[in-house]
Amino acid sequence: MGWQKIADAFRVTVDYLVDETATPTFDKLTVKRLQEIENLTPEDKSHLMALMDAFLRDARAKKAYAF
Repeated sequence: MGWQKIADAFRVTVDYLVDETATPTFDKLTVKRLQEIENLTPEDKSHLMALMDAFLRDARAKKAYAF
């Protein structure tokens, strides 16, 4: 898997991925899942991304409105 594909998956730049001051880390299971996503058909990948986007949007909303 190339750097650009990884950057595209996270909607970041390659520079962000290789910046030594950045601190994100990914466990082995997350990396494995990302690799499996790359093997999906474009249609299945689109459905999965839409589902993840909806889940993340809802999680952000819950956090924003939490007391």
